[in-house]
Amino acid sequence: MKVAIMGYGTIGSGVAKVLDTNSDIIKERLGEPLELKYILDLRDFPGDPHEECFVKDYKEIAKDKEVKVVVETMGGVEPAFTFVKAMLEAGKSVTTSNKALVADKGAELMKIAKNNNVNFVFEAAVGGGIPIIRTLTACLTGDVIEEMSAICNGTTNYMLTNMEQFGSDYDEILAEAQSLGYAEKDPTADVEGYDSCRKIAILTSLVSGKNVDFNEIPTEGISKITATDFKYAKSMGYSIKLVARSTKVGDTYTCRVAPFLVKPSQMIYHVAGVMNAVSVRGNMLGESMYYGAGAGALPTASAVVGDMVFLARNVDKHVRIGWSAEKLELADANEQKFRYFVRTSALQSNIENEFENVEYANLDLDNETGFITQEMTEHEFNERKAALGGIISAIRFY
Repeated sequence: MKVAIMGYGTIGSGVAKVLDTNSDIIKERLGEPLELKYILDLRDFPGDPHEECFVKDYKEIAKDKEVKVVVETMGGVEPAFTFVKAMLEAGKSVTTSNKALVADKGAELMKIAKNNNVNFVFEAAVGGGIPIIRTLTACLTGDVIEEMSAICNGTTNYMLTNMEQFGSDYDEILAEAQSLGYAEKDPTADVEGYDSCRKIAILTSLVSGKNVDFNEIPTEGISKITATDFKYAKSMGYSIKLVARSTKVGDTYTCRVAPFLVKPSQMIYHVAGVMNAVSVRGNMLGESMYYGAGAGALPTASAVVGDMVFLARNVDKHVRIGWSAEKLELADANEQKFRYFVRTSALQSNIENEFENVEYANLDLDNETGFITQEMTEHEFNERKAALGGIISAIRFY
């Protein structure tokens, strides 16, 4: 079966390597080899093992009836959307690792795939090499998914782990992560939580069957987390993780991305470094967790090639996933209830006046007090926080 890759960066070249390295086992499992016929990239790669495959016009791939499966690893929404749409309309199934494309255009592309009796899949778009998408769409289809919690950005998890272990400040560990290649030159999408936001939107769309607008998910990153926050967390027996959460509320879900205080008895507490994990709670299964490498050329490429084999097994047959274009109206995130850890310069008498019953978590630091609130809604907390004033930081308990 002839296949093509659009985008020959880190992931695209990793896909080619997996196809080369594991060609025998893929042939055995599929019943025929996957033969790479085209690679779309504007750059030249002299000396590459697949040098003869390179083309610069996506229409060459679209018009070749031999090609049945196409991989998109370009990144971004455009021109990826235009190219993928053209492939689906030409009767080719597509797999992508591009979470921006899936979060923004996933429902639309799946509708186009259905109309053309082909498939659009995206295992590698969330969690890299972790098989979470097919777990939700195949293995857990008998469950109602009540909650999902994901540590799904290796950059921020690496940074938080090192801040905790070595007492590093945010700016210091960001510079280190950039020097090691874990963080981009412009790290905004990672450190402000936007990458995690898109991923939890995709997962929630899949389990709800409706389209979640990632722009409507309250999102906080880690740029305001400090070494002092970790000192407090340690004194209380907690860690701090950037968690993307989705919780069933009636007939819908409420979503949030934010730093949370997590305790050792909770599964995601133990996810460290650049690793990713997704915890899923079903109404029948209970809690299960899917853990592994969330980024990197070969782990992500492994998931892409798994999708390619799935697509090759389902040529000329649309496999329903169940993500419609109908918008999911998310539950009001301000009605979510949490306990909060707060650092403030306010006087203790004012703290007790505004928050009543609190527990103190002091480190004997000058000019600030740390305290834990009772459980309350986000709306109520924000009102009391504004009335208290002097807030240095506030972190929710998971």
